Amino acid sequence: MRQRSGDVSLLRRLNSAAILRGLRESGVATLSELARAARVSRPTAEVVMEDLLAEGWAEECGEDQGGGQGGEQGDRRRGRPARRFRFRAAAGHVVGVGVGASRLRAMVTDLDGAVVAARHVPGHPSTPACDRLDAIAGLVGAVVAEAGLTVPDVAAVGVGTTGTVDGSGRVVKSVALAGWTGLDLRGELSRRLQAPVLVENDMRLAVLAEHWRGQARGRQDVVYLFTGSRLGLGLLIGGRPHRGAHAASGEIGRQPGDHWRAYRHMTDYAISVEPGEMRSQREAAEFAIERARAGDEQAGRAVRDFARHLGEGLITVVTPLDPELVVIGGSLSKAGDLLIEPIRERFAEVCLYPPAVVASGLGGECIALGAVRLALEQAERQLFTQAT
Repeated sequence: MRQRSGDVSLLRRLNSAAILRGLRESGVATLSELARAARVSRPTAEVVMEDLLAEGWAEECGEDQGGGQGGEQGDRRRGRPARRFRFRAAAGHVVGVGVGASRLRAMVTDLDGAVVAARHVPGHPSTPACDRLDAIAGLVGAVVAEAGLTVPDVAAVGVGTTGTVDGSGRVVKSVALAGWTGLDLRGELSRRLQAPVLVENDMRLAVLAEHWRGQARGRQDVVYLFTGSRLGLGLLIGGRPHRGAHAASGEIGRQPGDHWRAYRHMTDYAISVEPGEMRSQREAAEFAIERARAGDEQAGRAVRDFARHLGEGLITVVTPLDPELVVIGGSLSKAGDLLIEPIRERFAEVCLYPPAVVASGLGGECIALGAVRLALEQAERQLFTQAT
């Protein structure tokens, strides 16, 4: 078959993508190692590497900075030092955004996920949708500028939001944010931001963050419970966040009985102690946890009852799914064993194979961090199929 110029261009892009992928996975590598990994000749690898160096995707590093086992044996015999290269993560950046009822968070990271800038601003559930959209766009612009970039410079913007989100980035339903139900969130933000935008449900991104950087690393089947101003679930099945047939996986909604009405233990305690003080569910829970840590027995009972009640609700999910791990996340995860131990005890009483139960260490950054991972996946797909 006669080879056309388009075929040469495509082959070069494929070779470039393969070598760049090998460089990313190896950390530091020689030309010979990269050629073997990409299944190309060493001269081809050398030509591609010069292009990657010129465009800033790779950088050369010294002999004392590691390298593979094989090395450049032929070069060494001829007296030349082996050239070693590494992927340059700072060549690209992504943005992750978490959209909550009371706060917007955003962070910029390089292609290794290292945070280079982060910001958050307050919000309110009743804020009109157009104002919230403008606030998100403004926050992205501000955090990108803090990183020394412009919005068109970033490879992708990932956004995690409360509510049921379909595959097109439309919010099918949201009970927490005014004007959010039916909103084409991806489309609206794409009109405001000169960068590719991806949108996903916040709980799926939270469990994605745990799998990437948190307690669920190396696990395949995980239940994530978010505790804060509300309760939410994220499910990791086979190493991937589970969406469900209608993108509603993990939505607790209204349940028969009262498995998920656990906050009443905390709110009842807070009212009994300070009846004139108005607190949200989260504030009442934090108040009770603080008093329990200080040795208040009544507060300790309230926290324990709260945790046992959470355990009851989790059993309805844990028993049929048989996960390896349950992660308690959100702002109340800082309660640690005050919440974890009662849940473990309840699982031990009921479950055939009780999963491990741990508190998340990601705090309030979990959703924005999951949005970063979502954006990085998009950037990597583009980078490793269309390099140079």
